[in-house]
Amino acid sequence: MRMTLDIAASLLCEAKQLAAREGTTLRALVEEGLRRLIEEKKRKGAFRLRKVSFKGRGLRPELAGAGWERIGDLAYESES
Repeated sequence: MRMTLDIAASLLCEAKQLAAREGTTLRALVEEGLRRLIEEKKRKGAFRLRKVSFKGRGLRPELAGAGWERIGDLAYESES
């Protein structure tokens, strides 16, 4: 199947130069680019972070209003 693409002149010029440097055709370059883009889009849409939660009563009362630095300090405090 033959198809016509309307590409910006500057992009077309750059693509032709790249194809010449790579020793390939403009068609092969465009097909490779489209394949990569399609594969990237598939990967981006495939991952979904599952919803997780834990049962508990939330933050301890003594930490209400504490910043992340204080919470981190408590989490990594040694038991010496």
